[in-house]
This record gives sequence, structure tokens and C-alpha cells, in this order.
Amino acid sequence: MVRPVVAHVLIAEDDRRQAEVLRRYLESDGHRTTVVHDGRDALDQARRHRPQLLVLDVMMPGLDGLNVCRILRRESDLLVLMLTARADEDDMLRGLDLGADDYLTKPYSPRELMARVRTLLRRVDRVPRTIDGVRRVGALAVDPVRREVTVDGRPVGCTPGEFAILAAMAEQPERAFTRAQLLEHTRGLDRDSTERAIDTHMVNLRRKIEPAVRRPAYLVTVYGIGYKLRDPANG
Repeated sequence: MVRPVVAHVLIAEDDRRQAEVLRRYLESDGHRTTVVHDGRDALDQARRHRPQLLVLDVMMPGLDGLNVCRILRRESDLLVLMLTARADEDDMLRGLDLGADDYLTKPYSPRELMARVRTLLRRVDRVPRTIDGVRRVGALAVDPVRREVTVDGRPVGCTPGEFAILAAMAEQPERAFTRAQLLEHTRGLDRDSTERAIDTHMVNLRRKIEPAVRRPAYLVTVYGIGYKLRDPANG
């Protein structure tokens, strides 16, 4: 049986009826909740109480959800599940690029939202703990708290999607991941239309971390499957 992960969840939703529905579902699952109805309050409560998860509506008064996400992502590794009535892909991609961990378009089923919440919380709960929280593979270091990547101490700038892929692979070095499995970590993109984007992420990551891009030492292609992250010292 999967152990439930209980968290403090901040709900930022300007529709008070919808916010109350979310609160009831989350609390029935054992979570502690705080509810706000505008973006500035969301920012203030996130800074004050440091919840594990923010369920964030995009269209809010005061400060919209996209700006809230952008500001918080510079300050913390808080999980963000964005909600919006917009179905446009550009809006979805903008939210994901700003660092949202998942994205749900209204109208949605509360049961679907709860499934997303459980998946996000389990994903974080499964991260292996080291003394300093940093995952190391050879000279590559991935810090999931500071959202930083270094190679031989050199900082490597990654997009949110690139970081999500690298962090997932660093959790299980030497494991062969399919593109579909890696796509699960790239924050909600439609696997039917974007699976090939994993190849683009890999090309960009190799340019950033590999000593020789044409002969990858870390991000290795597993033919017929996908990719794996390996320690070059292990051959």
C-alpha cells in the first residue's frame, strides 16, 4: 500500500466556492490548508508559512498566478500546481516555463486534482536524502532544493524542463528511462504531441554538461529505450 504524504497546502483561488471545494477535498485527504483569494495574499502566505504545495489559480486580482509563480520560483522550491480557465497551449507553456510543477485546465474534476496532488507530493517524498540533499553522479551535482546544477563546481543554467529531467535521472543513476517516463517529469506536457521534445532537451543538456558533446559521458542514449545518466568513472 502506498503511504499517503500529508502536507500543508496553500490554496490561491479567487472563486470562493471553488476554493471551498478544494479545501474540503484536501482536508479530507489529511492535508492542512490555508486559503487566499488574491495573488498578493498568496505571495505573503507562501513566504510566511512555507507550505509544501501551492494550488494556484492563474486569473486572480492583485497579482496574477503567473507572476506569483515567477516570484516564488526565484525564492523557493515550493511545489506549484496551476489552475486556469485558459486552454491555450501558449499559456500552459508559459506557466510551465516559469516553474510550475503541473497544470490543470478548468473545468476539472476534484478527483483528478487530488490525483495530481498525490503524485506531486509522492514524487518529492521519494527523493533520496543525502547529507546535504545534493545528488551527485561523477562530477555532476544536482541540488533539488536550490534548483542548481554544477559540473566540476561550474554552475550550469537549466530551464525548468531540463532541470526536471536531470533531477529525475539523478535520483536513479544507471536506470534506462523511456522518453515517456522522462516526459512525466517535464511538468504536464501532452505526451502524444511533445514526446520528441525530450530529444531536444537532451541535446541542450549535453551541450551544457558534457566534456565532449559528440561522445556523451553522462547522458547516454540507450538504443530502443531512451536515455540514462551514468557516472563516467564506471565506464
